[in-house]
Amino acid sequence: MRRLTAPLVRCALVLGLLLAPVACDEPGGEKVTIMVPWSGTEFKAFYAVVKDFEREHPGIDVEPQVTRALTQQLDAASTADAKPDLAVLPTVGAIAKYRQEKVLLKLDVDTDAYVQPFRGLGMNDGDVYAVPVKADVKSLLWYDARHTARPGENRAALRSRSGWCLGLESGPTSGWPGADWIADILLSDAGIGAYTAWASGRAGWNERPVKDAWTMWGQTVAGALEDASRRNFRDAARGMAGKGCSLGHGALSAMPFASAQVRDGRYTYVPSSRDALEASADFVGKFTRNKAADEFLRYLAGTKAQRTWVNEPGFALSAHKGVTQYDNAVQGRIAEILRSSRYTLCFSAADAMEPDVSAAFYRAVLDYANGRKLTPLLAALDKVQRELGYSSPQSPPTPSPLCSIPNPP
Repeated sequence: MRRLTAPLVRCALVLGLLLAPVACDEPGGEKVTIMVPWSGTEFKAFYAVVKDFEREHPGIDVEPQVTRALTQQLDAASTADAKPDLAVLPTVGAIAKYRQEKVLLKLDVDTDAYVQPFRGLGMNDGDVYAVPVKADVKSLLWYDARHTARPGENRAALRSRSGWCLGLESGPTSGWPGADWIADILLSDAGIGAYTAWASGRAGWNERPVKDAWTMWGQTVAGALEDASRRNFRDAARGMAGKGCSLGHGALSAMPFASAQVRDGRYTYVPSSRDALEASADFVGKFTRNKAADEFLRYLAGTKAQRTWVNEPGFALSAHKGVTQYDNAVQGRIAEILRSSRYTLCFSAADAMEPDVSAAFYRAVLDYANGRKLTPLLAALDKVQRELGYSSPQSPPTPSPLCSIPNPP
């Protein structure tokens, strides 16, 4: 959001919604505001990059605005003509939405060093609209190798395992851990074609193989569903350290482990599939014509900033081809997936959907975990998809490419 005329307004509540500016100093020099969803170690890693930039550009002050309800905040700021200079766009559905609304501006940033599908999902008709500054691989199964046998990579083996660490609470986006898992099952069991048809709104929710994926997820985590809708996703994974549960699913950045704990022989992982894996990214887009924001965004997209970011706390990964050195060996091996010709990477289905559809998906996951019948939940999602998804007349085009081999042989 742009700085208002009174300096102290920067430290106030904006539009009745809580934005948390990090710096509350008196104005001086050029300002860049950037709205971000990160907290804890994820924010500390980003802020280390901010401070490096400010040291190299002493005339520019970067002001992060932290919010857990990012898209809601951004919508409110846009309506009030108080947009931030830059904002993290946690879904490619949001990129398509803001581009169609003509509030997301084209960028003068070279993203050729970024692998697919991340690079293409930030572009439209050859123009760059968003930079994938932070990546994740979601199709990972976590366990403590000192106490737990290595998970199998087929559904029958996984369904027979108990002790899953499951938490679905995550503030305004509660439900996403289950949505990611359902998408992962669909990708692994039904393949890339079925996955992309569903994520892009061409396949029904209440039909196979989508319904089968929900059923498989429910059977796999049946013993962990009680109270899962009220259990924070990070708190659930902490149970692995406390021996309350033994297996986790999701990106490394979603796990509450310290860097020293993530190593061979302790907290480690196996991919949940042998060929196609679910990935995601946080993109940054531009909403004003602030020239200093261009400078900061080019810096974020560059090799130096990306190398710094991944080796700070928070377990970020980079989709930049030039970022290959990771201080943590396990984290580095996961990052190699982003540059491998072995796997096809498919962008997170919920993050690819139109934002209203993904929000309904998350709510349905919570309802299912709380015992609601599956068939009416999926019928309701079919209705949301018809009225608000990519097939509706007012919808932007489906983001693409949803799946790609990062470095094809």
